[in-house]
Amino acid sequence: MLYEVAILERPTKKEAEEGATEKLVFGPKAVVASDPQSAAITAVLDGDAPKVEKSRMQVLVRPFA
Repeated sequence: MLYEVAILERPTKKEAEEGATEKLVFGPKAVVASDPQSAAITAVLDGDAPKVEKSRMQVLVRPFA
């Protein structure tokens, strides 16, 4: 199945207090996978994905329509 995946980087507490918001760091990109979780893992492990601290990462997945 085809999915669209995007990765957001959440601001740290200090950055959020200063008014920072989430940043789009990857995608949206089409990913072929058997389920949404596999699509997310594929995107995170992709060589094109930026090196973002995993605790600040939010992975968004939706079926391609």
